[in-house]
Amino acid sequence: MTHPYEEMKEMKKLKKHYDMLGFICDAQYGIPTRCPCGGEIMQDVSPNPKYPSDFDTLPGSRYFTCKKYEDDGMHFRQPWAFGVEEEVKSLRREVNDMAEEIAQLKRLITSRP
Repeated sequence: MTHPYEEMKEMKKLKKHYDMLGFICDAQYGIPTRCPCGGEIMQDVSPNPKYPSDFDTLPGSRYFTCKKYEDDGMHFRQPWAFGVEEEVKSLRREVNDMAEEIAQLKRLITSRP
């Protein structure tokens, strides 16, 4: 039987670990600029081609990867296409919001006598 203090200490350690995993999952949106570990993000290409018929100059899949990447769930390794797609969606939303605001301002300016 373990001491209650040691058991509580282990529970807190596990809770902190799982909270961090949740934060990392929530942070993987768009093009990453920094990894939660503080490491720099680089564009990486997997060495193996995705399909045998790939004859591209950069075979394989592209990723945004932390320089200190380890497969422990605490570092980013995000497919390049997903990151760029999410970033484009975000930019489109911003442009649509700005266009709506401009239209409102035009209506406001033209409606005044």
